[in-house]
Amino acid sequence: QVQLVESGGGLVQAGGSLRLSCVASGRIWSINTMGWYRQAPGKQRELVATITSGATTKYTDSVVGRFTISRDNAKNTVYLQMNSLKPEDTAVYYCNYYATPGLTVRDFWGQGTQVTVSS
Repeated sequence: QVQLVESGGGLVQAGGSLRLSCVASGRIWSINTMGWYRQAPGKQRELVATITSGATTKYTDSVVGRFTISRDNAKNTVYLQMNSLKPEDTAVYYCNYYATPGLTVRDFWGQGTQVTVSS
């Protein structure tokens, strides 16, 4: 089992910045992917950014150039630096941990943290 605890959400004006953090604990496999997803009211959950344990990153098009995902493997922590925030970035942001040890899938989610961007 893997537990994920997010922090760093809040209310910010358009153009502002926030930094989200997610700490993973429990049974951590060395090869994994951690990431951030978001869900706005009335919409499906969507990928924001992911980063592998080897530091390969992936971003959804709408955040490229504004958001940066990073991780500290020693601390089992992933970060999402969000700059130039827009009202359309308003959503609940969820941390995800994904690993495939052997023939199994380990897929865990945090409880979510609210990000609200005012215009």
